[in-house]
Amino acid sequence: MTRNPRQPSRRAWLLGAGATLAWAASPARALLARAAAAPLPATIEALVARMTVEEKAGQLTLMAAAWAGGAATALNPAATGASFEQQLGEVRRGRLTGVFNGNGAVMAQRMQRAAVRQSRLKIPLLFAADIIHGYRTVFPVPLAEAASFDPELARRTARAAGAEAAASGIDWTFAPMVDIARDARWGRGVEGAGEDVLLGRLMAAARVRGFQGENGLADPRAVAACAKHFVAYGAGEGGLDYNSVDVSERTLREIYFPPFEAALAAGAPTVMASFNELSGVPATANDWLLSDVLRRQWGFAGLVVSDYTGDEELIAHGFAADAREATRLAFLAGVDMSMQSGFYLKHLPDLVARGEVPLARLDQAVRRVLALKLSLGLFDDPFRRIDPARERAEVRTPATLALAREAGARSIVLLKNDRQLLPLPRAGRKIALIGPFASGRHDLIGPWNVYGSDAEAVDLATAVRAAVADAAQVSVTPGASVRTPLPGGIAAAVAAARAADVAVLAIGEAQDMSGEAQSRSAVVVPEPQLALAHAVVATGTPVVVLLRTGRALALDEAVLGARAIAVTWFLGSQDGPAVADMLFGAVAPSARLPVSFPRATGQVPYYYAHKSTGRPNPAGPLQPFKAHYREFEQSALFPFGHGLTYGSIDYEDLSLSGKRLSPDGTLTVRASIANRGAHAAEEVVQLYIHDVAASVTRPVRELKAFQRVALAPGERKTVTFTLRRDDLLFVGRDLQRTVEPGGFRLWVAPSAEAEGLSAIFALP
Repeated sequence: MTRNPRQPSRRAWLLGAGATLAWAASPARALLARAAAAPLPATIEALVARMTVEEKAGQLTLMAAAWAGGAATALNPAATGASFEQQLGEVRRGRLTGVFNGNGAVMAQRMQRAAVRQSRLKIPLLFAADIIHGYRTVFPVPLAEAASFDPELARRTARAAGAEAAASGIDWTFAPMVDIARDARWGRGVEGAGEDVLLGRLMAAARVRGFQGENGLADPRAVAACAKHFVAYGAGEGGLDYNSVDVSERTLREIYFPPFEAALAAGAPTVMASFNELSGVPATANDWLLSDVLRRQWGFAGLVVSDYTGDEELIAHGFAADAREATRLAFLAGVDMSMQSGFYLKHLPDLVARGEVPLARLDQAVRRVLALKLSLGLFDDPFRRIDPARERAEVRTPATLALAREAGARSIVLLKNDRQLLPLPRAGRKIALIGPFASGRHDLIGPWNVYGSDAEAVDLATAVRAAVADAAQVSVTPGASVRTPLPGGIAAAVAAARAADVAVLAIGEAQDMSGEAQSRSAVVVPEPQLALAHAVVATGTPVVVLLRTGRALALDEAVLGARAIAVTWFLGSQDGPAVADMLFGAVAPSARLPVSFPRATGQVPYYYAHKSTGRPNPAGPLQPFKAHYREFEQSALFPFGHGLTYGSIDYEDLSLSGKRLSPDGTLTVRASIANRGAHAAEEVVQLYIHDVAASVTRPVRELKAFQRVALAPGERKTVTFTLRRDDLLFVGRDLQRTVEPGGFRLWVAPSAEAEGLSAIFALP
């Protein structure tokens, strides 16, 4: 039987009616009503009263800018879009709340004039963009910056990125991405802070504060932040982007929720729903997530936006029968604004007219949009961030480029440095730069950047030649392409290595191998580059490997055979100078891995905070019938938190203020950290705990604090941590946070799997 597409099926009607009743009866409704009734200026309330239902739906409709650059177009699936003149027409008719990833201040100026001078209600537009790790000045990819273990650095780079974006007319950024990522196959891990909850929380909060600044969102240099993707996007099965997620509520509350809570506590006014389904219910239509948890439990009163066509994808999920049903389900679940599908504009008016969506819910969402625009100062001055002269003057300044260089150097992780090969002398040595990333303005800024370009970045060869005393002593030989061999390439590379005193081998991933829709089935260096590495290391010339990557990699024996290995990620506009600063000792490496490097792809997902299981392998040789693979122990090749410096660091003299937490619920932990090397160093000292026995099994270790300690050669410092009762909390059987008396082990150590210094204490 053919069904009229305008006539809802029984299933659709039941789902819609159920969602409507759930919304009306939800405990969240009272809180949401209070939030909607929070005092907005009378002029704003008057606007809501004057708006037609179609104009209200327009305020909930966000579209990709028709006038956009090629990079913006390439970063999302191809779509049939309107022309710029057609988009201006939509603005004049009140059918568009704003656009994203547009082409700068001139474009924004023309669109805003149409909105505030030619539309009926004169409501200003909102201009948004994906400012993931920089605007025109590109900073290290977020995963790299997380390696700095320095939230203040992340705040500074986000502040610079936000100010640059604001100078070009942007009000709102779809960042930070705060997803915990524990599967190296997942390409979007490059946008986040890695595998650890504490580091994820700290980086999330720092980036929100950075984007939004210290003077309120109305500051012309501020942009509103958006915490994404809510929630558990990084837990997709098999590390496959957009894939299904099925995790327990305890896991959500312990692992995936905390970075979002931190971002909201730092003031993020918007949240983006994730693409994935969660235990059978897509996040974009998950009222438990968006209304119960986010609104009622956390008290969030801001705006929820879908991801790109997220509401439309409810149909492909098999959750909605058609566009109309998808609109109703997403909107009643709590998605206030639809991105790119156009579904809200097409279907909300009729849904309201037929009583399937309450008018009160529509007005609530509209108020949230207008409140965001009000907080950004757009009603006071719609052009406060739209100034072509300011755009020309305030992007890629000497100060932002210097910050990019600093951030880059502080994001490089030194994995290995046998016999102190690094730092290299600036004179007296012939250096062979080898590999597909040895030179050329490509693969420098990394994935997910809309406005920067490799053409404006500085490559390795340029920076190394500028750093050494005699540029003629530096040779450049590609040896191989990223994915394919070069005719005669390996022979030329071998000759270059043999003629040099040291070979610097720049290998790894191209930037299009990480990022959205770039999951990899094998997290390895591509085979042509491994063949190159085998040949170069076999020459006997000392080799420094520079790993360009957006994820943890399982490293081949040839790579591990190099004397020195550094993870250089994608460092942005000043990639080459940042790497050269590390190579020649202008900056001592101080970063640490924010993700565990596995021994093989088959070990993935691997993360340090795993459970013991009932059959852990004891220290020593592998034993039968224990939890390990046939080939190797269940540990990382290079663990979370690992990273070397140019000093020689010793951990000594651990002391605790007592064997139990004191009556006030604290325990003071002290350790002595000494630099016995000839170079100044900056050590990241890490504090881990393990709850020995609990009513819910606990990870083998959990990071609870870390400190960066600067040490001159021969210097010793005492590092002090204070453990509090709250640091021992976990999600109990009743899904509430709790703490139980018992024994705990702690470590003060240089990584998650290093023994370091250890002690036992008790919680009475």
